[in-house]
Formats: sequence, structure tokens, C-alpha cells
Amino acid sequence: MRQTPLAVAVLAVLLTVAPTATEPNAATRRWWAHIEALARDSMRGRDTGSQEHRKAQEYVVRHLERNGVMAAGEQGYFQSVPLRRLRLDPQRSQATLTRNGRTEALRWLQHVTVQPLIGLPTTVTGDLVFIGSDNGASLDTAGKIVVSLSPVRLVPGPAQLPPPSNAAAVIAIDSAIGPEPSRWPVQYAVSMVLEGAAFPAAPTSGPMPLRFNPTFADLLLEGSGHTYKELIGLAASGSAVPSFSLNASLRVTPVFETTTLASDNVIGVLPGADPALASQHVVLTAHIDGYGIGEPWNGDRIYNGAFDDAAYVATLLEFAETLRESAVRLRRSLLVAIVTGEEKGLLGSRYFTTHLTLPRERLVANVNLDQLRPVFPLHTLTMHAVDESTLGDTARQVAGAMNIRIQADPEPLRNLMRRSDNFPFMQIGVPATGFVFGYQPGSADEVAYRRWYADRYHTPLDDLSQPWVPEAAAKFNEFFTRFVTALANADDAPRWKPGSQFAPK
Repeated sequence: MRQTPLAVAVLAVLLTVAPTATEPNAATRRWWAHIEALARDSMRGRDTGSQEHRKAQEYVVRHLERNGVMAAGEQGYFQSVPLRRLRLDPQRSQATLTRNGRTEALRWLQHVTVQPLIGLPTTVTGDLVFIGSDNGASLDTAGKIVVSLSPVRLVPGPAQLPPPSNAAAVIAIDSAIGPEPSRWPVQYAVSMVLEGAAFPAAPTSGPMPLRFNPTFADLLLEGSGHTYKELIGLAASGSAVPSFSLNASLRVTPVFETTTLASDNVIGVLPGADPALASQHVVLTAHIDGYGIGEPWNGDRIYNGAFDDAAYVATLLEFAETLRESAVRLRRSLLVAIVTGEEKGLLGSRYFTTHLTLPRERLVANVNLDQLRPVFPLHTLTMHAVDESTLGDTARQVAGAMNIRIQADPEPLRNLMRRSDNFPFMQIGVPATGFVFGYQPGSADEVAYRRWYADRYHTPLDDLSQPWVPEAAAKFNEFFTRFVTALANADDAPRWKPGSQFAPK
């Protein structure tokens, strides 16, 4: 993948994103330079526990130290997070489709995949049947491998019936639509847990769960008299989807490997200036891990993770530098936590919140940076848990002065609040939040937002060559600076509101 120098990236923005865009200001150029350092190809996507992940952390430590953020980990700036990994080996795994005496090899992570689970059968073989609206009631599914359509992910709809319990395996054909379409090829199939925790386990009885790439769905349906386009059309219109036998059988033999590894959180503190408040800490978090090296997209195997989440590690570095240059001393202390393993299940933040490097009562708030994509102008910010704590009141005051509207999550079924590193802090009672670039429904901004998720989210296209809007990035970074400053300097610490689901009982 070609690296794009800053000048070329800026020109691309001017030409392709917004006719009113201007060249980034000095602070935004500095912010982008951090992103270039963290998300360039030589960082190989900063996969959790990799050498490049460590190099990225060392870059962060150098800049924290330079800007007066003091070490607050367990070994200097570092807090070691012990991990275990269960990973599908696609080269050693096998999947073969047999029809009319002809056998075809399927490719793991390209055609078919499986979540790594403890206790899965080593081999499953069976005839294929397709189950539709009647969930296979009209078919003999015993010992068969049943194929079904997946419901559109993360949108309202009737509950899907559980698959027939007497089946040998279930292949769900992923949906290609929805706010976060299923990603194919799959980067890799891995389960990662903290040391001492159990890997997710397969049910003691019931079929092996498999996923199938909708692009190749007609491989399974060949000769049945039905096509994937027909079946997905029936489902989308609310019509009955038939159940029928498939003139084929499938044999799958997934092979997994287990490894132990350690990765680090980077923890630093910027001491507060007010003796009465300096013991209170506002925690600022972002995750530095990406998806590393995975299945290729048009030959590109590096999942750079530029806006997810190198950009917001960069925001924390730029904020620290701004404070040093301005000689501003905040009343409360800031605890900066650049955490690992977010993409593997919030592992770094979960470990930190259960192995705190300072007493829990000294943590008064958490502001997490993730889920932010400056690909259209910033007029609206979605704020997680906006009405659960006084953080929402402060955000509205700061945003109002900047002509930014704060809104509650308009898509709660996506469960974004619980899917990022703010949530472990909420679970230990710390008022916490995160932000998403918002939009007016039906606007060009929504189109840009949806397109980013459809085209770039968790793919090699989240890289340094993608277009972005300098003013939007600059405006959010300014909002973040003002918001954190307001929290750190307020007379009263943030608190949960009465009746909040997260307030101490």
C-alpha cells in the first residue's frame, strides 16, 4: 500500500471531500503527523502483543514524557496485561463441499469461518439443507448441516428462532446490509481472554455454528432451484422463505492453536495544581491496538487502523503538548491510559479497572476516545450515557459555545456504549462517556458516515490515504480540550444522576 505524504493527503481532502475544506492548522498538522507515525505500513496494524504494537507504545511514551506526563504504570509507564489467545489456523483447517461426486475445497476466512470456541468437534460432516421461515419444521434436520439467512445485524426485528438442536452444524449466511455489514474476507478468527479467564466454550450439545460469505452463497444453493438473491429478497419483503434440501454435503475440520502472550497498557499522570483537588483524577483513554495483519483486500493485508484508533491516541498526545506549550496547569490531575486489546474485547481497559494503579476513589471521571471519524463537518456529537451523569451537562455547555449539538445515541441497538473502553469504567462506578460524530438523518453527512462503515471499518482501507475533513478533526480536538479542561477545573467532580443505572446502589 502506498504511503501518502501530508501534502498529498491534504490535496486529496481538498479535491474529494469538501469544496470548503482548508489546509489543516498547525495543531491539526501535528495531530496528523502522530497518526502517520502510528498507522504507517511499517507498524503493521499494531496487533495486540506484536512487536509493532510495542513500537507504537514506545512512540507514545516518548511524547508523554516530553510533555510532562509522568509514568504511572507498574513498570514505568507500562502495565503488563497477561493474555491467552485461541486462533483458527486457516492453512491447517479444511472445508470441502461435495455435490454429484464433485468435491470443491472452500477457503477459511474467505468462504467460511467459525468463532474459536473450546469444545468444538474436530470434524463435522453432513448433508446440507436450507431452513427458511418455518425453521426447518418441514425437513428432517437430524445430523444435517443446516443453512440459513442471518438477520440484518443490529436492527429491530422479530427474534430469530434457535436452530434445530438435532443438526450437526448451522451455517448462517451473513447479511451484507445493516449499519455495520459483516466483513469479508474475515481478518482472522481469534478469541482472546485475560489470563485466568476461560475461553468462550461451545454448547455442550447443539450444532457447530459457522458463518458463510454472502458473495459465495450460491455455491451452497447450486442446483436447488433457488438463488441467494431470491431468498434474501423474500426475507427483505417479509414474505415466507422456503425450506428445502440441498443436493450437497459438507465436511469441515477447523484447527485451532492456543498461545499465551503479554501486552501492555501505557499509563501516565499529569499532576493537578490545586492541592485540594489534585488527588482527584480525570481518566483519558484511547486504545492503541488495531487488527494487525489479516486476510488481504486487493492484495493489502495491513489493517492500519488510522481512525480506529491511532487518530485518538494522537488527540491525547496533541492535548498533552498543547498543555505544555500553554503552561496551563489544571486543578485536577489527568490520568492518561493508552490501553491494549480493545479490538479483542476491551481487554486492556478491563484489566486496568480490575488492577488499578491508584485507588478507585481517586478516579472521578473517564473520557474515552474511539468511534470518531472526521469524514464530514462536525455539527453534532452523539454522547454515550449523556443523561446518566453530569458529564452530559458539562458537554452541552462546552459544545453549545462551539455551535455543536449534543445528542443521545440514535441507534441504541448497536450497543456502542458497551463496546468501547468507557464501559469497564462505568462498571466500577466511574462516570464515563465517549463520543461519535453525529448527523441529521437523510443528510449528506449520514451518507459519508454510512459509507465509512461500509467501506473502511476494520479493513485495510482505514489507512493514511483515506479522505478526511481537517476542520472537523480540528473542531473535535478543540472540543475535547475544552471539555477536559472544564472537568478538571470545576469545583465539583462529575457524578451519576439520581436513578442512573450506573449509580452506586
